[in-house]
Amino acid sequence: MPYLFGEKVRLRAAERSDISLFVKWVNDPEVTENLMIHFPMSTAEEELWYDSMLKGPQAEHVNVIEAKVIFEDELVWKPIGNSAFHNISWRVRKAEVGIMIGEKDFWDKGYGTDAMKVMLKHGFETLDLHRIWLQVYDKNIRGMRSYEKAGFVKEGIFRDGHYQHGRYFDIILMSILKSEWERNQ
Repeated sequence: MPYLFGEKVRLRAAERSDISLFVKWVNDPEVTENLMIHFPMSTAEEELWYDSMLKGPQAEHVNVIEAKVIFEDELVWKPIGNSAFHNISWRVRKAEVGIMIGEKDFWDKGYGTDAMKVMLKHGFETLDLHRIWLQVYDKNIRGMRSYEKAGFVKEGIFRDGHYQHGRYFDIILMSILKSEWERNQ
């Protein structure tokens, strides 16, 4: 896959050398607070996941989100998170999308929204999907705002669909159709 560019980010295929970053991110409680990851992850487990991911459909391989930063007076691309499509149905032309911004210095600065816009463009233009959807906990206000900026709309609720910190949270279903995305381009 070639690089996929947004205004602030580019997406590239995940490499084995990214595993240590993924392990760092998925073991940070602040990062995973709003993700569907509930247990610590070892490097060995992440390596098994990576090998399994590579055996799956290429359209569902993980993309590393990189941001342009200046380091020692030079423009470089810094990995800040990842994103992927899951559960693609080619018959219905739909997919679930997931995203994680693991580098907290890049939160609340539009990087996640830009990365999601890149994923939508790739999903609708390259993969010819009709519908892209996601799940978000109702407590993740920052995430919902980002998804709405990218064009997603709320369409349903799994009431008490998530249990964390001794209480239940609703899971909000959000989606965007290709026709809706095209109107905003």
